[in-house]
Amino acid sequence: MKLNYKIIFHFLGLLLLFNGGFILIATIISLIYKDGVTLELLLSGFTILILGSIIMFYTRNHSKEMNKREGYIVVAFGWIVMSLSGSLPYMITETIPSFTDAFFETMSGYTTTGASILNDIEIVPKGVLFWRSLTHWIGGMGIIVLAIAILPLLGIGGMQLFAAEAPGPSGDKLHPRITDTAKRLWLIYFGYTAAETILLQVAGMSFFDAINHALSTLSTGGFSTKNDSVAHWNGNPTIQYIIMTFMFLAGTNFVLSYFAFKGRVQKIIKDDEFKLYFKFIIVFTIIAALVIYFKADISHSKVDHPMVLGELESSFRHALFQVLAIVTTTGFVTADYTMWTPFLTVFFFGLMFLGGSAGSTSGGIKVMRHMILIKNGFLEFKRALHPNAILPVRYNQKSVSGGIVFNILGFFISYMLLFIFGALVFSMFQIDFTSAIGLSASTLGNVGPALGDFGPVNNYSALPPLGKWWASFLMLLGRLELFTVLILLTPFFWRNR
Repeated sequence: MKLNYKIIFHFLGLLLLFNGGFILIATIISLIYKDGVTLELLLSGFTILILGSIIMFYTRNHSKEMNKREGYIVVAFGWIVMSLSGSLPYMITETIPSFTDAFFETMSGYTTTGASILNDIEIVPKGVLFWRSLTHWIGGMGIIVLAIAILPLLGIGGMQLFAAEAPGPSGDKLHPRITDTAKRLWLIYFGYTAAETILLQVAGMSFFDAINHALSTLSTGGFSTKNDSVAHWNGNPTIQYIIMTFMFLAGTNFVLSYFAFKGRVQKIIKDDEFKLYFKFIIVFTIIAALVIYFKADISHSKVDHPMVLGELESSFRHALFQVLAIVTTTGFVTADYTMWTPFLTVFFFGLMFLGGSAGSTSGGIKVMRHMILIKNGFLEFKRALHPNAILPVRYNQKSVSGGIVFNILGFFISYMLLFIFGALVFSMFQIDFTSAIGLSASTLGNVGPALGDFGPVNNYSALPPLGKWWASFLMLLGRLELFTVLILLTPFFWRNR
């Protein structure tokens, strides 16, 4: 069957229209704050709108049916097209004149990685900073819709299991139609963003800082308006607790938020993935807090104002903040955790492979996959003792098919191989071992801060140009569940059948 190129380009044109429209919103912010780049942003927005309109006009007579192959192409190339067009505001305003750097920053935004090449964020025009945060927000919501409505249809990376638990074409529906499901999720996402903005402003942030950090938090992105990230507010614990609350929510399956608003709390309490996600956060926070309290010297890490509640509260807060920031792959920082103890450096590095819940904006492997792998591992011991017994893996009291278990195993193996290969490629650019493995884990997991030369208080500007392109590719791979991109690299995908 031949590819229906018209419908592919029609969708890509539609994405360009969305991008252009959002850039015009950033233009309004630029105009309000009189930052001097309003005309440049206006030009960027209209250029992308015109290009999108032309593409949609010439593909208006497309066939309405889209098969799986076309779905893969739209998903993968959609993120690339958004990143290419989203680079335009950086280049036209000359905030980031280099195309490589502008593309890296934009891909980092849309994939909600939060890795930046900007050395001084606070001198960047406010309209451009707002656009930078908007790329997070757009990408984050795109991922929710992708995970809940599209990937299960394509059978990607074990997410068929999620299809039975999430809204969409089958299972526990919010609404039977994908478009209506997307609308409800957009409403929750927008509502959380508005709520966090208001709370942060009440707690002491300026409106501009509040809305930017809300956009970054709900998308689990991590772009900040300050060079010190959230460490800028270490003297205001309230701000940090608000951000932590919304990081936790953003790392949770958004379908559970819908059930909460509908009063169906039992659905949340009984959800296996949520219970494990919550336990992980609690256990990891206690471990980190104890090590920080007894072993780490946090006095030199811009940690706290001397009048803040006390060392014990400070240890708990910074432990919880960093655990949430890395597990949910948000990537905000309140201190340089690589300076605390070697144990915590390795500890937080390990958390980069965890990820939040399926159906959230988090990156990483996802708690659901870890849970299925752990359950299957324990069952293998039982199967060794009772080879004739039927011992299915269960998720939310339902049996998980062998095909899905194998799919998840395949995903995990592919992920770890890509992590190793990614680190090898980074090492070819004369990057040391610690920095190379940190870069690979962070970009593939969409975490943001890495280790070594690219740790929490540094950025990615020192990466050579080829290293930035490789990092961008890993960000895209991790964000789109690996197989969505990797399948496009296989010869049989492009054969007409």
